[in-house]
Amino acid sequence: MGIACETAGRDADERISNSEGASVNTNQSLGVYANSHGFVGRECGTSHSISLSLIAGSGENMQRDDWYSAAVAAEDLEPVDQIGRRAAEKTVARLSPRHVKTGDYPVLFAPHVARSLVGHLLAAASGGSLYRQASFLLDAAGQRIFPAWLNIRERPHLRRGFRSAAFDADGVATTDNDLIRDGVLVRYVLGSYSARKLGLSSTANAGGIHNLIVEPGLFDQAALLRQMGRGLLITELMGQGVNTITGDYSRGAAGFRIENGVIAYPVDEITLAGNLREMFAAIEAVGSDVDPRSYLLTGSMLLGKMTVAGSG
Repeated sequence: MGIACETAGRDADERISNSEGASVNTNQSLGVYANSHGFVGRECGTSHSISLSLIAGSGENMQRDDWYSAAVAAEDLEPVDQIGRRAAEKTVARLSPRHVKTGDYPVLFAPHVARSLVGHLLAAASGGSLYRQASFLLDAAGQRIFPAWLNIRERPHLRRGFRSAAFDADGVATTDNDLIRDGVLVRYVLGSYSARKLGLSSTANAGGIHNLIVEPGLFDQAALLRQMGRGLLITELMGQGVNTITGDYSRGAAGFRIENGVIAYPVDEITLAGNLREMFAAIEAVGSDVDPRSYLLTGSMLLGKMTVAGSG
């Protein structure tokens, strides 16, 4: 399967000059948990993935990119030749990148990078950050931090979900639960220990969140690009410049310049800057193009304005 995937990628375009390799992984697990409260539970799980990384161009005009498929059930994986061709398309599309001028731009985060914004929300809403007073969401439960139309829901019993579970790491039963309702942060993300530290009740999140779904909108990425008209499509983020205490955000990025609602050319060596609280409030749309390869399920996210540091 790995050889077939790599061959499909290398044969897809004559500008593909090399491969960083294909990888095929399959896993099966059994976990048993028991505690002194009399709880005993077990969980079985599987996971599968196929990935390919390619290089296009030569000399100083070389670019790399990749594509992968991941699923709980092997039959849900994309076909290997499709993964190879997708990796080649993404790699070739990055050739001959340009710079953009520093300024404020509408920004569309592709689904796989929009997940990182959800991850920053979870980090700030987690009990550990809150009882250490290391979160920009201190005392924010009950406050509107997203637009009123946005909902984010935890679904721990999702069929073939990456984080589906009947109980958390403390043995607390999991249930369907909203995290964001009508733009409002309705609860924190708590295990038994952090809940006691905060004088609250566990939300059955010891060990992490279980299948978080950002409610998708009606339009796919192409439609959101047309809605944006002129701006940036972000397909890669670099660095760790996020301050969970203040919400300040600064990360290197790459992607594509959008003109007249379509991709004009690739861009790199840019930096996105803002504040997470302001970024959450500035979300104008969530796409229907949900990326299924994670327990954080979201489509593309369109932000009305972000500061972009470019070439001057």
